[in-house]
Amino acid sequence: MIPIVSKAVLFLDDERSYVDLMVQLLSENLNCRVLGYTHARDALAALPQLNVAMIITDYYMPSMNGIDFLHQARTVCPEVAAIMITGHQIELAEEDLTRVPGLRATLFKPIGWRTLAENIVMHWPDFNPPMLKEDLYQI
Repeated sequence: MIPIVSKAVLFLDDERSYVDLMVQLLSENLNCRVLGYTHARDALAALPQLNVAMIITDYYMPSMNGIDFLHQARTVCPEVAAIMITGHQIELAEEDLTRVPGLRATLFKPIGWRTLAENIVMHWPDFNPPMLKEDLYQI
């Protein structure tokens, strides 16, 4: 039996099929819970009950951009780490970065599940990161 890491990953993107696919692939390959959301406000409302360590969020979303989402999320979960994903070549302003001190990386779409999983493990905010399940079988 593979031990499950107690903290979860929250995956937020406004494209439902992308969320479903990435949540499935990450859940199948990491030993942690991966929770998917397509609406920033729903994710913010659920966040206090989720025990999240890592947030993966798209930058461009209809109701709220990823920086604003992360800024609000950190008021609920101040220790949460984050990875921004985007299909656009963006350069985040210094002001944006100071508003979101937990932002660890920006990745550009298209991104494969393995690259995202490796970044989740690398940027996990505590000393108990999830592992790729294939690595757990080799231990």
